[in-house]
Amino acid sequence: MIISRTPFRISFFGGGTDYPVWYKENGGAVLATTINKYCYISCRYLPPFFEYKSRIIWSKMEKINQVEDIQHPSVRECLRFMNIDNGIEVHHDGDLPARTGMGSSSAFTVGLLHALHALKSNMPTKRQLALDAIHLEQNVMKENVGSQDQAQAAFGGFNLIEFGGSDHIHVRPVILEKERLKSFQDHLLLFFTGFTRTASEIAAEQVKATPHKKKELGQMHEMVYRGLDILNSKADLCDFGKLLHENWLIKRSLSEKISTGIIDAIYSAAREEGALGGKLLGAGGGGFMIIFARPEDHPKIKKRLDNLLCVPFQFETLGSQIIFYSPADSLVNI
Repeated sequence: MIISRTPFRISFFGGGTDYPVWYKENGGAVLATTINKYCYISCRYLPPFFEYKSRIIWSKMEKINQVEDIQHPSVRECLRFMNIDNGIEVHHDGDLPARTGMGSSSAFTVGLLHALHALKSNMPTKRQLALDAIHLEQNVMKENVGSQDQAQAAFGGFNLIEFGGSDHIHVRPVILEKERLKSFQDHLLLFFTGFTRTASEIAAEQVKATPHKKKELGQMHEMVYRGLDILNSKADLCDFGKLLHENWLIKRSLSEKISTGIIDAIYSAAREEGALGGKLLGAGGGGFMIIFARPEDHPKIKKRLDNLLCVPFQFETLGSQIIFYSPADSLVNI
């Protein structure tokens, strides 16, 4: 039995510049962090006592005999990629719901790849996990996804990640003094808007519009470094929140599907109670929203948005981990 634990992420700046259609020509960057909310994947070789060869448990339970019959695209393609021939059982659990802008799909792919490597007694590097997950999601599954979620899930931590060039991805940890980092975290609130969406559909429209949004994406790229400069200086952290607000106004202009009337109303209500900035996480359309506000204004914002779930969290630094490892036994060879 193998169990992997892979973190979800919050992205502050640069979303949209991590799509290959943009960064292969212009370069891209994101400022993002993983948090202590996780995707758990357990897997084992399934003993041959059943009428089916493999069992895949996610929001559905699949009992299959051939890999090509697996409905879950990530499970199907990861098993093919890793050349898993034996019957297998895969079980997924998550701290947060899927399709909510937290990078859950890529966390699943990274976590499953990690678990399958461990099942085969391999120890992949974080970079290998990230690049393999990017390859599978973008080139094999043909998903409309960027490259930040896979890198964040694999590496973990608070990072500036740059895309493009011969190295494809370059992960630079953001190093802050302990008190500065704590103060930064204390300014953040995470709210669940209460509905999910299919990110790939929203992202497809954004990717299609990329050639016509060079000015906006260029500004969003620049904001990554402006945000980092605020954190690395002695500037008031409130400047970071104000920059988030600028970023959100640009992001929501990229596609009509990124925001909705409900999302706009939530954001406006938070701003009326003192929020300096914020954004909808992920591709847009629903899911989680991050709000940046002075800690003394948090009670007012929570009261105003008391119909929404406010999720406590902390930054994490480990990335995808194997948290339980027990080698396969002789049942596999029966």
